[in-house]
Amino acid sequence: MVSSTMNAQMAHKDGFIAALDQSGGSTPGALRLYGIPDNAYSHDEATMFRLMHEMRVRIINATAFTGEKVIGAILFERTMDGEANGKPVPSFLWEDRGVVPFVKVDKGLEAEKDGVSLMKPMPELDALLERAVKLGVYGTKMRSTINLASKTGVAAIVAQQFEVAAQIARHGLMPIIEPEVSIKSPDKKAAEALLVEEIRKKLDTLPKGEKVMLKVTIPDVPDLYKPLIDDDRVLRVVALSGGYTREDACQRLAQNHGMIASFSRALIGDLRVSMSDAEFGAALGKSIDMIYQASSKKA
Repeated sequence: MVSSTMNAQMAHKDGFIAALDQSGGSTPGALRLYGIPDNAYSHDEATMFRLMHEMRVRIINATAFTGEKVIGAILFERTMDGEANGKPVPSFLWEDRGVVPFVKVDKGLEAEKDGVSLMKPMPELDALLERAVKLGVYGTKMRSTINLASKTGVAAIVAQQFEVAAQIARHGLMPIIEPEVSIKSPDKKAAEALLVEEIRKKLDTLPKGEKVMLKVTIPDVPDLYKPLIDDDRVLRVVALSGGYTREDACQRLAQNHGMIASFSRALIGDLRVSMSDAEFGAALGKSIDMIYQASSKKA
């Protein structure tokens, strides 16, 4: 739950947010990248999620994974409910590693319509949020996607995101709004301009004193999101890697002042299950250092 200490860290501290929230649909691909083939769990969901949990626990136990550079971590719901070193994962992250815990709350995407994919309904959201509060989670993240520069489509995405954000805020949690513009969009620059416009409109509707965080694709126009970064109603603007390589994502991120990373594959893409603990720690440390530099040292 939002605390003044966590709030200060998320608002002001140099560093970035690790996205460790791969869900059911993206877990097999993440495990394959890690070196675990599909036949290792024969499409058994319980085994698949156990293997993914073991990978995440290995990551958060690594020497380099601390609040010195990793100021927050977004968890998959099952990871939030799991344990690390005998503690609930959110407690371990905050108390032992100094990392602020978030949880991914969306349940996937609707079919594309009007150039965008809205979030599927979340009828059990309140129950999830109540559980998150009890576990000491600080905030949430929810993703929808934008493929085309459709004014009505982008407006629908932003409206839905802010509507659910209000529900999250009522539980005392900090919502991360994530309207991802596809890096493959033929209209990426135009879609991003529309997104800024719609977010600014919705910020004007927030109750006094209420804040949100934003998670966006690194824009084609550097510093496009600077007006939102400077807005008092936005606690922080973070960037997803969106399919860019870590090197490309970091180079682009470094051109955007005030924006920090919230990378997933770009963070963990070099990690393999076969690595010794020393090799694993060194590879993760190198990735963390590069992303930290791009988040805190701007061009």
